[in-house]
Amino acid sequence: MEVNFCSSCGGEMETREIDGTPRRACTRCTFVHWGSYSVGVGALVVKDGKVLLVRRAQEPGKGYWTNPGGYAEQLEPIEETVRREVQEECGVDAVVRGVIALRDQPRAVHNVYIAFAMDYAGGEPTPDNVEVDAAGFYSLEEMREMHVAPFTKWLVDVALNGKTEGLTIDREPLVPLNGYGLFRT
Repeated sequence: MEVNFCSSCGGEMETREIDGTPRRACTRCTFVHWGSYSVGVGALVVKDGKVLLVRRAQEPGKGYWTNPGGYAEQLEPIEETVRREVQEECGVDAVVRGVIALRDQPRAVHNVYIAFAMDYAGGEPTPDNVEVDAAGFYSLEEMREMHVAPFTKWLVDVALNGKTEGLTIDREPLVPLNGYGLFRT
């Protein structure tokens, strides 16, 4: 989809070469459309050796078992996004421990997906019956009989067999950086 009008001033857009790449730029102001992006998050909540999974009730992925997740809102820190998505989809409270996996998927809307290791804090898995129609904690043995999405299989392996704790939240950075979500080794 081509951007025809400036989202800053409403002026017409034209194609110009900027930094060696054809980009849509405003003819009236300095706005440049750098591309279309989305940031997705996913929760890997492990309890008693079992991973929290939900069964998708809508496309894309209807009928597949996946880890809970969704997309970041414009002004929402990703740590809050993943907690919200787990709560909304299946009623489980979980606390972010760290970032343990990342998927980069360049396409028409370039998608970056951030997977979080999360600690179970409470609640019984109960599907929202809108986005998901089933939810629960499942062992690898149980998953073998389920229709688990391929990417989720990879994430479950990361959650159960990862070699590091990944990036953890830096709640007390050396330099105060208000408004930043900081994760580090």
